[in-house]
Amino acid sequence: MTVTVRRVVSKAERKEFVELAYRLNAGDPNWVPPLKDEVRGLITPGKNPWFEHAEAAFFLAERDGKAVGRISAQVDQLVLEHMAPGLGQWGMFEAADEETARALLGAAEDWLKAKGMTNAMGPFSLGIWDEPGLLIEGHDHPPMVMMGHNKAEYRGWIEGAGYAKAKDLYTYDVPSDRPFPPIVERIVASGEKNSRIRIRKIDKSRFDAEAALLLSILNEAWAENWGFIPLTDSEIAYAGKKLKPIVLEDMILVAEYDDGLEPGHWFEPVAFMMSLPDVNEFLMELKGELFPFGWAKLLWRLKRMRPKGGRVPLMGVLSKLHATRLASQLAFMMIEYIRRAGNGRYGITRAEVGWILEDNAPMLSIADAIQARRNRTYRIYEKPL
Repeated sequence: MTVTVRRVVSKAERKEFVELAYRLNAGDPNWVPPLKDEVRGLITPGKNPWFEHAEAAFFLAERDGKAVGRISAQVDQLVLEHMAPGLGQWGMFEAADEETARALLGAAEDWLKAKGMTNAMGPFSLGIWDEPGLLIEGHDHPPMVMMGHNKAEYRGWIEGAGYAKAKDLYTYDVPSDRPFPPIVERIVASGEKNSRIRIRKIDKSRFDAEAALLLSILNEAWAENWGFIPLTDSEIAYAGKKLKPIVLEDMILVAEYDDGLEPGHWFEPVAFMMSLPDVNEFLMELKGELFPFGWAKLLWRLKRMRPKGGRVPLMGVLSKLHATRLASQLAFMMIEYIRRAGNGRYGITRAEVGWILEDNAPMLSIADAIQARRNRTYRIYEKPL
């Protein structure tokens, strides 16, 4: 039967859009079912502040009256400003077969062209701070918190539709139940002797202020990175609200430095590193549902907080310190302190660092120094319209 594509309009269609992913991925043991309420919030204007600077259309593909695929198409004013004029994006991609994939990509491209876009890039679900890129390597194990997972076949279908690589994103696996190499230990020990360096954990009682501080450093530190889109104040508040229940104070660190230019010790926040417990381990058994007993299970799990894994999704160092020894030293100190807390206090035996841009040489050097192993590659594609 011919594949037809229709735009999601009604509440029932939005529900179908969300739930389709659970049916299409039901046979994949490494796919982690996200909470359906979280996905509904992600795609709903008024709930997700991303829509304050962007618009999106959502499409469902059908064959013989049955949904067989979905896709989003989006135009983000901050993307047009910070990445490139005429750059539209797509994401939330799921398809039962290649014919469905072609029809969905065509529908997204037509919508983007109607909006005046000249290039299409994806997948982004919905922005680069959500789940960017298509998993092309590392399908043999589940993703950690805040990372995506998809069928291996999607790569061929997307490339067959004329898309080429724009950028690869890497994640790295790091055993956290053993010390880092001696050279890293020496760098950390040297930093601990420096009275001008102070590493502190965040204060969860001041969570909103701490979240604003971290993300202000992030916005400044990442400003020149490929794909960087600044987070707005309302997005920072939204992200903080979602992350607060899984935050462990000693797993998110702020590095402060006294440059000696002020009288006495005046410590300026210059870097941070965020690590999160891998709550994906808890979500697997909920299968996307919080009711009737999911909330109780999740709250009990979060209270115990003994996951096997943890992920470092974000790190930032103020641009004035980029390419300095101090920046590397602060990074090594923070990742070592997080390793100690994660393993010693919470029993975390495996950490994941990333994503990291394929050409981010300083971060790739840090991954190499701690003997991390690249375990997953995500690819962002582009195509002229």
